[in-house]
Amino acid sequence: MNKKKFVLINLFMSVMVLFAMLFQTIHSYEHIYAQIHENHCDHKYTPGQKQITHIHNVENNCSICHFEFSTFVSNTFYTYTFHKANVPDVQEFIYSPKTTVFFKGSLFALRGPPALA
Repeated sequence: MNKKKFVLINLFMSVMVLFAMLFQTIHSYEHIYAQIHENHCDHKYTPGQKQITHIHNVENNCSICHFEFSTFVSNTFYTYTFHKANVPDVQEFIYSPKTTVFFKGSLFALRGPPALA
């Protein structure tokens, strides 16, 4: 069932893309048909006179004709550079021996377990 649904969705999407391309082509024939069946107009100009008798409307802004497929992924690449921070390492080696004043000869905390011999 799941594979059939996936195949049907893929088929539907393919038909949608084909329809979008074919509809634009068929729509361009509509513009040609309108130009062929347009009434021909002969203008008679008289020299020295300005006459406005009518207006020709030419539709150049057709949203269907201007439709195009484009990528939806941005083609600009953003880069990030890593900068190494130079922190000067200043290390001072100072040796100062610490002498203990209190020592009685043995330290019982460091004794090991009794040896069984």
